[in-house]
Amino acid sequence: MAEQADSRGQGLHARLLDALGPAITAGEYPPGTVLRTDEVAERYEVSRTVVREAVRVLESMHLVESRRRVGLTVLPTAEWNVYDPQVITWRLAGADRPRQLRSLTVLRSAVEPAAARLAAESATPQQCAELTEHALGMVATSRGHRLGEYLEHDVAFHRVVLNSSGNEMFARLGDVVAAVLTGRTRHDVMFSDPRQEAVTMHVQVAEAVREGDGERAESVMRNITVDAMAELDVLAP
Repeated sequence: MAEQADSRGQGLHARLLDALGPAITAGEYPPGTVLRTDEVAERYEVSRTVVREAVRVLESMHLVESRRRVGLTVLPTAEWNVYDPQVITWRLAGADRPRQLRSLTVLRSAVEPAAARLAAESATPQQCAELTEHALGMVATSRGHRLGEYLEHDVAFHRVVLNSSGNEMFARLGDVVAAVLTGRTRHDVMFSDPRQEAVTMHVQVAEAVREGDGERAESVMRNITVDAMAELDVLAP
């Protein structure tokens, strides 16, 4: 029975986060809004313990600040941990999705080409093999409306590039890029079948990294991010 109660509590905690997080990031609770624990508990029909657990997570993301005798104050956007994958996911679910996608794609265009160049210089044989495996996986799943399977290879491909760069700061952005690619797919900011030119460029990056051609790896990866921005112009104007 205790195990069931604990499982139910975790479910309520997750449900409250899934309600409060998107509401805050979408502006339903503008910065400066004060939320009281009792009111939140009553509105969402959960205990104050569940509210406190959810608040701890929101505080770790710098979305809210909790003060005694005041309640929960929604913080300005400038203070949010905008690199948190969950915050990214919530923001992509809101009306500000096009601007958020552009912001994240600009970040990718600044980081991933440099990471690809470094990967060509330092990737291990195992990492080169993984890159090739996922690039070919993207080719194999790029037809027949198999976006879910394609996404798995796409996310894994970009993680390997970032990890094999040998730069720990780039590697830590793997979850950020994964959240972007996942959000783009889930919210239909993708063609039903990926463009073959984009798929081919991923294969070319894998080849350049395997051959140690940093200049080509960087150039092709830059073209991938430019292509991603062009897709946004069409699908999320």
